[in-house]
Amino acid sequence: MVDYEQLLSDRVKIVKPSGIRRFFDAAAAMPDAISLGVGEPDFETPWQIRRAGIQSLEKGQTFYTSNWGLAELRSQIAGLARRKYQLCYDADKEILVTVGGSEAIDNAIRALVNPGDEVLIPEPSFVCYTPLTQMAGGTPVPLPTLAKDQFKLTPDRLRAAITPRTKLLILPYPNNPTGAIMTRDELEAVAAVLRDTNIIVISDEIYCSLTYGAAPHVCFAELDGMRERTIVVDGFSKSYAMTGWRLGWAMGPKELMRHICKIHQFGIMSAPTTAQFAGIEAIRTGEDDIERMRTQYDIRRRYLLGELRSMGLTCFEPQGAFYAFPSIASTGLSSEAFCERLLHEQQVAVVPGSAFGKSGDGHVRISYSYSMNHLREACFRMRKFLQSL
Repeated sequence: MVDYEQLLSDRVKIVKPSGIRRFFDAAAAMPDAISLGVGEPDFETPWQIRRAGIQSLEKGQTFYTSNWGLAELRSQIAGLARRKYQLCYDADKEILVTVGGSEAIDNAIRALVNPGDEVLIPEPSFVCYTPLTQMAGGTPVPLPTLAKDQFKLTPDRLRAAITPRTKLLILPYPNNPTGAIMTRDELEAVAAVLRDTNIIVISDEIYCSLTYGAAPHVCFAELDGMRERTIVVDGFSKSYAMTGWRLGWAMGPKELMRHICKIHQFGIMSAPTTAQFAGIEAIRTGEDDIERMRTQYDIRRRYLLGELRSMGLTCFEPQGAFYAFPSIASTGLSSEAFCERLLHEQQVAVVPGSAFGKSGDGHVRISYSYSMNHLREACFRMRKFLQSL
């Protein structure tokens, strides 16, 4: 009899399954359930982008690309960085095309983290950072953020968490699950803490095109002296509604990127060729599509925020991404209990805040990347649920 438990890696055994997928899978088994759990645009990939992918197949462009990605795609990404952030990256040595932003984060962590190194992770935050750190042998160090601070990372909390073993800071803004953003002044305060350290920052920019305030999004690498210590991660999934294409990228100093590319080289080889040709077209012609989708998300954001508050739930106003993160503390239920009961009593799936770190308990994440019809019906059912408590 094979003892599989003994065979498994200790690093894998300590990793917990995703708290998001559990509720998504349960809702999928209920024919009348409404799921507001997964952060996926309900828009189709714009037609001209799909057409570029189709045409690449028709032309027989089904070969491996360079490990770094198609030269034209990297050139387009470099141009995008110049236009959006006034940042200059060498398309040949400082930009790596990856299988989604998640692979870029994984590769960056594995390239930098030794056993025992500490990775600072603001929480609540996306579910991948902690397990990827654990699987690299590192020690995740949560930095709790609070609703009273608009879920922003404060310089005092950052400063207090830094030790001689600190290697990395994850900077996940605009934030999943809270929808929080950080302004230039707030990022400058973080930069001031890091300036005399040897800490590297992974700036997860996957929601950078989806902000709703008057001030433009600021990339951490834009700040004085921060480009040299920042790996910028971005992708096509959220901005261009290309989740299934699995296409992202990482940008950073060539001294780091050549090692990050080695991991990609042996683990993946190259991102999907068809997706890369679609990505070229997305950057070339997709800006109007981003604005069209962002406008619709903003309408949904304002509707959902108003509904949640009218139900008696306290909710921080999200300024980025496409999530609301209301407090359910007034119900007396834990996040897990609230989501379990809402799913089974009213067949609405949302995600417990505790899935995003301990500081997320007492909240739930609701995605408004779904249609207004879905949101209206979900809010109707949620109101009935709250009235029944």
